[in-house]
Amino acid sequence: MPFDFTLSPRAVEWRERIEHFVDEVVIPREQQVFTDGIDDAVRKELQRAARDAGIWAPQAATAVGGAGFRFDEAAVLLEEAGRSLLGPLALNCAAPDEGNIHLLTVVATEAQKDRYLRPLVGGEIRSCFAMSEPSPGAGSDPAALQTTATKVDGGWRITGRKHFITGAEGADFMIVMVRGDADPAATMLLVDADNPGVSITGHLRTIDTTTVGGHCHVAFEGALVPDDAVVGAVGEGFRYAQVRLSPARLTHCMRWLGAARRAHEIAVRRSVDRELFGTRLSGHGMAQQLIADNEIDLAAARALLWQTAWQVATGDKGTEASSRCKVFVSEATSRIVDRAVQLCGGMGTTEELVVGRIYADIRAFRIYDGASEVHRMSIAKRVARRAGGA
Repeated sequence: MPFDFTLSPRAVEWRERIEHFVDEVVIPREQQVFTDGIDDAVRKELQRAARDAGIWAPQAATAVGGAGFRFDEAAVLLEEAGRSLLGPLALNCAAPDEGNIHLLTVVATEAQKDRYLRPLVGGEIRSCFAMSEPSPGAGSDPAALQTTATKVDGGWRITGRKHFITGAEGADFMIVMVRGDADPAATMLLVDADNPGVSITGHLRTIDTTTVGGHCHVAFEGALVPDDAVVGAVGEGFRYAQVRLSPARLTHCMRWLGAARRAHEIAVRRSVDRELFGTRLSGHGMAQQLIADNEIDLAAARALLWQTAWQVATGDKGTEASSRCKVFVSEATSRIVDRAVQLCGGMGTTEELVVGRIYADIRAFRIYDGASEVHRMSIAKRVARRAGGA
């Protein structure tokens, strides 16, 4: 069985173009954005530049306006975009829109694609995904879903509260996970943000600050949506959630691997340039261990990610594989950035050197799209079931 990691000429060309774009266009904007904050004006500016550079939405299907790269090729391109925290936003491959693009490509009707998907791929609108709820509602345990949808003539009435809804402020629509008022089966509904029964009731103040629209509390107070708002089929929400979540875990891995690589590169350059106790920092044994361990974690994370992305690209659901990959890559990239901070010393904690901002933003990666502990539990249960069956 051959193992071939050769990239197509088109993927190589795009990787080089994305690298140039991030270096020449995106990175020079970082410090101002870190100071002033990120909003839709920044998004639109960067996305216009990415369109002009011909590197738009590499992961999205050509039928809906994307570049149509295979999922394993996208792993290379999204890593390159992720070298700046603003890079995925510029290329329209950032969460939560990227995950919603994939879900709607697979599940949505043609009418839903025309109304929501194509404008989303085109960067004309933004979206969010509303599943997480305040305790005792859905979080790590999606079966605890509390938000309900009651069937009424011609549609559904939604009642409940969500929180930690990334990008909700300013989003044009949301995909909302609900259950029947007497049925635990979940359903996904498309809800326009200007629905009079929907309101954003507050923002969570989190350690990460580079997400357009923040992380919001959202209330649904009798929000009415029509029958054609159902994504896929009634009662199939948990199944469709896996359609979205498995690839979305991996695209998170792709982007954060790029950010971790950038932090490592900054730290290595600084260790070569900085002299301490009569020699370059990079000549000290303790610094060398940090550098070497980062190189090992980068290589191991990339190898596991490429393998898992290839499995998904060739038709595997990737549920267990994506859990393994998400746990390892989220923890490996956290280690990489932590070591980079240590190598950079006091400046490593600053946004001026960028490493400090990456450190703050990447910490949540070990929690969202499934905490490491939840994925470990899922992996262990699957392994035990296989052993019991054998």
